[in-house]
Amino acid sequence: MNALTHLERLDDLIPDMFRRFPRSFALPEDFSKGIRIDVSETDKAYEVRAEVPGARKDDIKVSVNQNFIAISAEIKREKEEKDGARTLVKETYAGLISRAFRVPEEVDAKGATARFEHGILKLTLPKQEGHAGRTLTIE
Repeated sequence: MNALTHLERLDDLIPDMFRRFPRSFALPEDFSKGIRIDVSETDKAYEVRAEVPGARKDDIKVSVNQNFIAISAEIKREKEEKDGARTLVKETYAGLISRAFRVPEEVDAKGATARFEHGILKLTLPKQEGHAGRTLTIE
């Protein structure tokens, strides 16, 4: 048996191992994806739309450093206990999530704005003036 065949067999075995646990112990399928983003660009700015479900505005942090953008949020679990109730499935996530990425050009951090509504964080990141890209002439 070669090593690749052995690894393929382990890949098949691992999901079966987790199916044996009750669903309440499994991590949600989307857990590994963290904060999902869409980034678009105009001549003057980058527009970022980030999904941060379960977060509150005060628990989100955004930092802008040149062309590096970092978003983090703490998701807090609501304590909702009812007499006589027991949890059968628990797929909600509580903890810290984050996402960092770069945009092609430097951002004017002072002019950047952030708005959060209904689980969606919207960033407007103006491009730094005077730092526009250019096409080089090949000599």
